[in-house]
Formats: sequence, structure tokens, C-alpha cells
Amino acid sequence: EVQLVQSGGGEAQDGGSLTLSCAGVGFTFEDLSLGWFRQAPGKEREAVSCISSDNGPSYYSDSVKGRFHISRHNAKNTAYLQMDSLKPEDTAVYYCAASEFCGPDYDATPVNSWGLGTLVTVSS
Repeated sequence: EVQLVQSGGGEAQDGGSLTLSCAGVGFTFEDLSLGWFRQAPGKEREAVSCISSDNGPSYYSDSVKGRFHISRHNAKNTAYLQMDSLKPEDTAVYYCAASEFCGPDYDATPVNSWGLGTLVTVSS
């Protein structure tokens, strides 16, 4: 069992940057993939990015590829999502997630634990 505590989020302008953090509390943290999903009002939750355990391979959705960068520091029990070149369509609640899988099918993977979410608002 992993508890995930999120920080970051807020408001940015079109083309701006924000950084999200996800801190884990639990004895299985280092063995799990970490990532973020997002959900805009009236829309389904969608995968954003994930990173495998031990700083292994990462995955990015087509909509954020080249603009977002995910990393993790297991000694700090923390993952980071650096979001650059933000667009208004990135506006959503972002949820940190822990799972056993990270890859192209991340959208369909079962999630072990969820963070409470943080709102990202990008203004045009």
C-alpha cells in the first residue's frame, strides 16, 4: 500500500511552465511505476505520463510528448512532472498514480493508489 501526497499545480499562461510533485509513503514505493492522469470537467480521465521503477523507461501521451518530462528520486520517495510549453487544453485536475505497469497501454492499467489531485489551469 502506497499513500501519495501531491504538491504543485496552479495557474500558468499559454506557453508557461509548472512542476508537479508526488511524494509516496509506503514500503512498496520503490517497486512501483509512478505517473499522472488528468481529468477535465465533463471528460474522462486520461493518461499523461509515467515512469518505471528504478528510473526505468518512461511513457508520454501523444498530446504531451516533447513538452512534459517525468522523473523520480526514489531515495526521496518523490516523482516529478515538469510541464513546459503549456496549452489551455492542458487545463485539468492532475492525479498522481502508482501502478505495476508503465508503457503505451498506461491508460488501461489498474492503479494501486491515487493522489488527491491538483488543479492545473492554463490561460490563453
